[in-house]
Order: sequence, then structure tokens, then C-alpha cells
Amino acid sequence: MANKDIKQEQVINVEEAVSRSEEFFNKNWKILLGIVAAIIIAVCGYFWYANHQAAKELEAAQALFPGEQFFAEGNYEAALNGDQNFPGLESIASEYASTKSGKLAKAYAGLCMAQLGRYEEAIPLLKAFKGNDMMVGPSVLAALGNCYANTGDNAQAAATLMKAAQQADNNTLSPIYLIQAGQLYEALGNKAEALKAYKLVKEKYYMSSQAMDIDKYIERVK
Repeated sequence: MANKDIKQEQVINVEEAVSRSEEFFNKNWKILLGIVAAIIIAVCGYFWYANHQAAKELEAAQALFPGEQFFAEGNYEAALNGDQNFPGLESIASEYASTKSGKLAKAYAGLCMAQLGRYEEAIPLLKAFKGNDMMVGPSVLAALGNCYANTGDNAQAAATLMKAAQQADNNTLSPIYLIQAGQLYEALGNKAEALKAYKLVKEKYYMSSQAMDIDKYIERVK
């Protein structure tokens, strides 16, 4: 008799558990379905964004191409402001701001302004560029440094050129930037920092053409 009561109690407990589960589901099914739907939308949204972004990148690169040609030709006004077939670099940078080419267009716009002597306008555009390319990134930094120098901020200019040299880390660009930085430190009366810059050329980039004449710079600030 006791065993029968226990079995009946177990059946009742199971039924209660099932009933509670059904009750929970009935009360919360909308929430549960909403969570599932959100996951599906998120996954689909990711793939849509990836495909859309790839198409956008291609479109941005094609839109930027005429500006790159103008820039390579030294036609900075046309690159910056465009013509009847090209809207200009700033327009490309704005329209395709989320793409790599859009970000590059902004840097090109800053470089054009620097070439045209519009240093104050160039600085924020060049500062915004975050590329880590071994040639483009350091070149943009160096242009930024030169803009600072042309606006009278020699301390910021020298620090930026030192950063450009470190980022480039090659015998082609780094010695040029280091010597520029050293000269700016000299102008600031900071011979110790100038000596560090010149010694880097001699010790780290001794294979560069600039290293052949670096001793005269070193002797000058000793």
C-alpha cells in the first residue's frame, strides 16, 4: 500500500512538473520566440552587412580612383575639389566614411591641403587617419608633422616625425623623418633629443644614404 502511494505521489509530481513547464511556456512563449527571432535577425544581419560592406568597399575604391590619379599627377586642386566627372576627395570621404577607401580619401584630402599650404585645415584630416600600412601610415604622419611645423608647433612636429620614423622602420623613410625631427629639436634648443634622433640614423639605419653624412649632424649637437 505504501509503495502504491509513493508511485501515485511520483506520478502527481511529474504531472505537476509538466504542467508547470507548460504554464511557463504559455506565459513566456512570446519572449522565447522573440529571443529566437532576435538571434536569427542578428545572424542574417551580420551576413547582409558583410555582403553590403564588401560591395560598398568596391564602390568606394572605384569612386576614389580618379582622385588618386589627380593626386599622383600633382593636380591637388582637382583631386580636392573634383571636376565634372569626379566629386572631389572630401565628398568621397563623407559618402564612404565607413569604408577603407573613404578613410583613405580623407587622408588624401589632408595631403592635398598640405601641398596647397592649407596647413590648419589639413591637420584634423591627417590626424583622423589610422592606417597601419608600412608606407602610407608613416607618410601621412610625416605630412602631419610638417603641417605642425608650418603652423609653428615645432615640439608637436618633432614628436610626430619621430613617431613616423618608428612606424616606417625602414632605410628609405625613417632616416629622413629622423633628421627632420632632429633639426626641429635643434630649433627648440633641445640638443639632447636632436642627438637621439641623429644617433638612430647612424646606429639603426646605417645602410641608408642619409647615414653617410649623419656625423656632421651629431657633432653639431654634442
